[in-house]
Amino acid sequence: MEQLNSKLHNRADLHVHTTASDGLLQPAQVVQLASRLGLSAIAITDHDTTAGVAEAQEEGNRLGIRIVPGVEISTAINGSEIHILGYGIKLEDAVLQSRLQEQRNARSKRNEIIIGNLNKMGIAITLEDVHMEAANADHDSQTGSKDDKRKSIGRPHIAAVLVKRGIVKTIREAFDEYLAAGAAAYAAVPRITPFEAIDWIRDAGGVSVIAHPGLYHNDRLVEELLQKGGALGIEAYHSDHDTEAERRYSQLAQVYNVLITGGSDYHGERAEGSYHGALGSKSADIAIVEKLMQG
Repeated sequence: MEQLNSKLHNRADLHVHTTASDGLLQPAQVVQLASRLGLSAIAITDHDTTAGVAEAQEEGNRLGIRIVPGVEISTAINGSEIHILGYGIKLEDAVLQSRLQEQRNARSKRNEIIIGNLNKMGIAITLEDVHMEAANADHDSQTGSKDDKRKSIGRPHIAAVLVKRGIVKTIREAFDEYLAAGAAAYAAVPRITPFEAIDWIRDAGGVSVIAHPGLYHNDRLVEELLQKGGALGIEAYHSDHDTEAERRYSQLAQVYNVLITGGSDYHGERAEGSYHGALGSKSADIAIVEKLMQG
């Protein structure tokens, strides 16, 4: 059992995934884990969906854990995939929900192309296999969302099928060999730009933050999103950032007078460990939560 960590008191993990997208734990289970670890708040930021937020908030109210409603929107520009986090969004905003459905439709199209590419390589998996893998993540919960139209199914589910079939040994290997940009089965589909995603989040009353900027290797674009795009924060502290990246992006946030956030990008525990990081391994002071909720 996880031990209560006093260092996580008054800390908020602001990048957390659930089974509403490609996480392994139900929203309520993530909140329970956060409580056991001693976190004071978490943000539910599933890919292109807010389907897990309500359940997390209900459990958060029961356990005294603050839940920040959020989303991670997938975008692309100049051939690079960029993720924009949105916090404090109005969940009932019909325009936002319609836009997120369009995002999930694009994700579904990409899944089909990737599976087709894998089939051409002699790897016999089907879209049904992937949907079954996503459904299996929900099977032991009595409270999970059953609305498949709001669930975001993506590459990690395909990766999990490849692991189970013995094609690869780990999720990371699946991405490196087949699913990451430039890998053998990768497919790109038309995406909105990060500038549009920032506008969507603002329109829904939320605060936009550039997710894990160190993964893009394009600080010029990061600065452009801050200077011209209207992004209101940078995720300086992330499981895939080293100390130098944390320092660089914290300084950049100070230059542009935007928020500095942090999150683990928690997806759950697999045999090979956490992907990207363990819950609470990266976090921000609880005081930032109010700023993210102000919109």
